[in-house]
Amino acid sequence: MSGTSADGVDAVLLELSPDFPALGSSVTAPSLSEVVPRGKVVEHVYVPYPDELRQWVLAAMRDELTVSSIGQLSFALGEFYAVAVQSLAVDADLIASHGQTVYHIPRLDEARGWQVRSTLQIGDPAALALHTGKPVVSDFRSADLVAGGQGAPLVPFADWVLFAENNIRRAVHNLGGISNLTYLPGTDAAGVLAFDTGPANCLMDEAMQRLGKRFDDGGRIAASGSIEPQLLKVWQHDPYLELAPPKSTGREYWTLERLPGVFELEPKDIVASVTALTAFTIADQYQRFVLPLGLDEMLIAGGGTSNPVLMQQLRDSLGIPVLALEDSKFAAYGFTSATREAAAFAVLGYYAFQGWQNTLPHTTGASKAVIAGRLTRV
Repeated sequence: MSGTSADGVDAVLLELSPDFPALGSSVTAPSLSEVVPRGKVVEHVYVPYPDELRQWVLAAMRDELTVSSIGQLSFALGEFYAVAVQSLAVDADLIASHGQTVYHIPRLDEARGWQVRSTLQIGDPAALALHTGKPVVSDFRSADLVAGGQGAPLVPFADWVLFAENNIRRAVHNLGGISNLTYLPGTDAAGVLAFDTGPANCLMDEAMQRLGKRFDDGGRIAASGSIEPQLLKVWQHDPYLELAPPKSTGREYWTLERLPGVFELEPKDIVASVTALTAFTIADQYQRFVLPLGLDEMLIAGGGTSNPVLMQQLRDSLGIPVLALEDSKFAAYGFTSATREAAAFAVLGYYAFQGWQNTLPHTTGASKAVIAGRLTRV
C-alpha cells in the first residue's frame, strides 16, 4: 500500500484464519466466524520513497506531468514495489497491490475540468508478477466507479471481514493523507457506514513542506504555533462537509490554496491552524453521521496516530475512547497503524482472486457489488 501521503510503501504478509479456504478451492465466500480478528499480520516492512521518486509522485498528483512522464513513473513505481516486497513475497501465495493514486475524480466538476468520473492508480503490476513469480491483483477502484460508485472507500469491506464483532459498535479510522472511517455496528454488512471525512495529514504535510520538512514530527510545530480563530471559522464551512455519505475526496481537493487567507499566516501558525481544521472536520463528520448511531470505540490507524496534538484534539472533541490500533487488542495479531491498510488490500486481493464480490455498494454509492481488482499472472 502506498497512500495519499506519498511517503513510501507499507507491505505486509497476511495469514488468514483457517475459516478461509486456500486460493482456488471454493466458489463460495465463507461466513464470518465469531473470533476477531480473522487473520494475523505475520510480517511488515516499510520502504520510504527516495526524495526524487516522492517529488515525481507529488508532481503527478498536482497534474504537472506529461503523459510520457506518468507512464515512466508508473513503471518506475512497479519496479520499486517489486524490490520493496521481495522479502515477503517468498512466502506469499498472492500479491495485492493498490498502487499509487495520482488522481481521483469521484464526481463531475466542470469548474475543475472534471468531465468524466475516473481514477488513476499507477505502479505497473507486471513488474511485481515477473520479479516475484507470484500472481498480482491490482487496479481495485475502477470496477466500482463503472458500477456508479465513487471507487472509494474500499477498505471498509476488509475492515468488516477482519474486525466486525457481535455487539460491538466500532469505528476503524485512517489518518493517512486523507481521513476516512469504517463504522462497524456489528457483523451485519448492511449496517456498515464508510466515507472520507476530509483531510488528515495532507494539509499539515503541505504546510510543513514550506518549512523544508516532510511532516510535523511529533506535532511539535503545531504545538508551537497559534491557531487563527477567524480563518478557522471560515474554513470550517467547506461544502464537502455538508455532503451526506457515501462520499470520497482526495489531495487534489484539500490543498492550502483553497483556504482563504492561509498564506497571510506565519508558517508555524499555518501548521497549527490546519491541524485544528483537520481535527474539526473529523469530529464534525462523526457528530453528524456516526455518533447518532451509537459508538463504543474509535480505533485509529495511519501516520496521523504519531501526531499527539491531532490525537488529543480528537479525544477532546469526541468524548469516546480513541485508541491507536497498536494500543488495542488487535495489536497482538500484528495490526497497527502502519499495517492496517496494506492488510486490507491483501483481503480484497484474496476475494478478487477467488472470484468473490469484495465491495459494499452502499458505502461507495455503486449500483451493485463488484469484484474489484484485475489479475496479472506470471
